[in-house]
Amino acid sequence: MADSIFIGQGEQHPQALVLKRANRHGLIAGATGTGKTVTLQTLAEGFSREGVPVFLSDVKGDIAGMAMPGSEAAGWTGKRAAEIGMTGYGYDANPVVFWDVFGEQGHPVRTTISEMGPLLLARLMDLNDVQEGVLAVAFRYADDLGLLLLDLKDLQAMLTFCADNAAELTTRYGNVTKATIGTIQRQLLQLESQGAANFFGEPALEIMDFIRTDDNGRGQVNILAADKLMQSPRLYATFLLWMLSELYGTLPEIGDPDKPRLVFFFDEAHLLFDEAPKALLDKIEQVVRLVRSKGVGVYFISQNPIDIPETVAGQLGNRVQHALRAFTPRDQQAVKSAAQTFRANPGVDVETAITQLKVGEALVSLLQPDGAPSPVERTLIAPPRSRVGPITQDERDGVTDESPFSGKYTEPVDRESAYEKLNARALASTAAAAATQAEIEAQKAATLQAKLDAAAAATAAKEAAATARAAAAAQRAQPMSFAEKLIQSAARSATTSLTRQVANKLGGQLLRGILGGLLK
Repeated sequence: MADSIFIGQGEQHPQALVLKRANRHGLIAGATGTGKTVTLQTLAEGFSREGVPVFLSDVKGDIAGMAMPGSEAAGWTGKRAAEIGMTGYGYDANPVVFWDVFGEQGHPVRTTISEMGPLLLARLMDLNDVQEGVLAVAFRYADDLGLLLLDLKDLQAMLTFCADNAAELTTRYGNVTKATIGTIQRQLLQLESQGAANFFGEPALEIMDFIRTDDNGRGQVNILAADKLMQSPRLYATFLLWMLSELYGTLPEIGDPDKPRLVFFFDEAHLLFDEAPKALLDKIEQVVRLVRSKGVGVYFISQNPIDIPETVAGQLGNRVQHALRAFTPRDQQAVKSAAQTFRANPGVDVETAITQLKVGEALVSLLQPDGAPSPVERTLIAPPRSRVGPITQDERDGVTDESPFSGKYTEPVDRESAYEKLNARALASTAAAAATQAEIEAQKAATLQAKLDAAAAATAAKEAAATARAAAAAQRAQPMSFAEKLIQSAARSATTSLTRQVANKLGGQLLRGILGGLLK
């Protein structure tokens, strides 16, 4: 079939995924060891050959083999190709780019705290509604203050600042308590211990780096090394949901293109929905429903089809169902649920077939060119052309060194953001407070010194006066000698004589003045 990807040979017809309907999303389900990974690899290779970039996560390390050509050493691939009548089958590598949140097995993948947003961060930290509300307030307050939230230390500094200004925030944005902020801080510490600090920062991933083709027109195969990331399931699920949200927010509307711009494979999809709050489920449903018009196809891979909520599962038009084991009541419910989602085929008893499928065999129903699902058919899945299994570290390093993004994301960048600005503000505030306190202490010291100086001067004056009085008293109490008495008597006599002379002279002058006046 032209403009389609051959998936396998059914009992009646070849099964091919129509590219124009590939953005209608899909599901690959089945128990462990039934062949889901091979189906995923075959689909991803098919998209790449048709010039469609893909993104997929490698949770076990066996998808990395897509970077290398396959070989007869696999034993079964050539036999399967001959069994289903594949023409022109040969081994070939794919234009793979390796990515890794921890930067160990591929190019580092980072985003900023602001780009992640409070909703996904709340999911990541398992916050309740109240705590999520306080986290949203911290984001809003940072925006109002013009502070960038780039990495975990920025968010931690911002939360501390919010705690110090809780009264002001409560007045402006709603109730904010230090106890709630303390709880969020503890959750952030747990998140940091899981390695999330590697994920938040700059340079942030440019989502368009996923949507590229090589010189031969083949779509880039982006493989996320997720074996270590899967040790923190919530971080893994939130990371993939963030990527899907970024695609939705970044890409323009293009309607229904002849082929997708990107196909996104979400492995271990049940982790996305486990214990997810309704607000998050609504967001997932919205993104899955609307990202189709951006030319993005989303394919969920899960062990059990009932792991996918009905609101999301109802949008998955292309389905590949591998074997299920109906050992428990839940498994039996999954078999019935899976059987009811397929378009009926009189020649296939779906409920019975699901439990009898061999490894590498699946029940397949794909959207036809007119958009209607094809009747379910038992199908032998086509073998991939690349290596089935892991690669060596030297092979991985060689692929990474030849990547077009070699060196672009390697070194982290820590530019001025909330942490630095809030620390500078705190230091300035501390310095100002210290200067004010020093001035106050200096004024107190000057005032005290002035009082001490005044008291000392008063005491000195009192002592001097007392000394003078004592000296005078001592002088009065001491008897005069004969010479002193003689001098004192002579002084008194001279004074008396001088006084009399002055008086007589003044009296004569006065008398003459009076007589002279009368004689005129």
